[in-house]
Amino acid sequence: MSEKIAVDLGSVQTTLLLPLWGRAMETRKTKPRLIDRKAVEIIDRIDYDFSKIASGIHNVTQLEWIARSVHIDRTIREFLAAHPAATIINVGCGLDTTFERVDNGRLFWYDLDLSDAIELRRKFIQESERRKFLPCSFLDECWFNQIKVHQNVFLMAAGVLYYFEENQVREIFDKICSTFPGSEFVFDAASHMGVRMANRKVIQNVGLDERSFLKWGIEHASDIRKWNSHIEVIEDYPVYSGMKKGLCLLDRYMAFIADRHRIMFMVHLRM
Repeated sequence: MSEKIAVDLGSVQTTLLLPLWGRAMETRKTKPRLIDRKAVEIIDRIDYDFSKIASGIHNVTQLEWIARSVHIDRTIREFLAAHPAATIINVGCGLDTTFERVDNGRLFWYDLDLSDAIELRRKFIQESERRKFLPCSFLDECWFNQIKVHQNVFLMAAGVLYYFEENQVREIFDKICSTFPGSEFVFDAASHMGVRMANRKVIQNVGLDERSFLKWGIEHASDIRKWNSHIEVIEDYPVYSGMKKGLCLLDRYMAFIADRHRIMFMVHLRM
């Protein structure tokens, strides 16, 4: 058996382990909604006590992580159908493994995250001619100059943007509009209620502190449209859309209520 790899991350970056665990556990199910063998490989190699996650996370919360991956994968594949050599930027990549699930052999990929997360990432995932790591904050404009655009640009962010303040997100969106006109961006968002619920029931339940709390909440994607006249909303839909089949009655009800109140939802923009 290979030696376990230790984790030494900041409080916010530690949250990257949550969806990784969720995807691995989903993959091990008899009828998984998502198959992510790379996530299973990483979980098996990482030196971390996942018992707190396993005991503190509800089934519907794990499903939210799976749902957003399913939605993002679908959206990327649709984009690649039109732009097979697209440049894709994975914002706040952590230990995300979307590349392994959607790579068409032609795309160009950039994984962007803080230096300690990238350092950990290098222990499990390797760079290549079509895949590069950018150890940089999403808010630091230096990464814009390191992107080589081959075809159209597509950005994705899974479980990332609500850790920033609204004014920070707004400023970087303006920069994206001016630097990559015509690009598209898909991400998950939380309502103000969703931010409060996540901070109370998810972050605290797995033993993380206030530095890991969510900050930015919005009610509708149209709120973002008001920031910049160049931003167009392509899609805006509840995160559990199309994902409730096979749930027990209680979990289905919880997912229905979450969608009804737009606790978490997906946003697809053209910049």
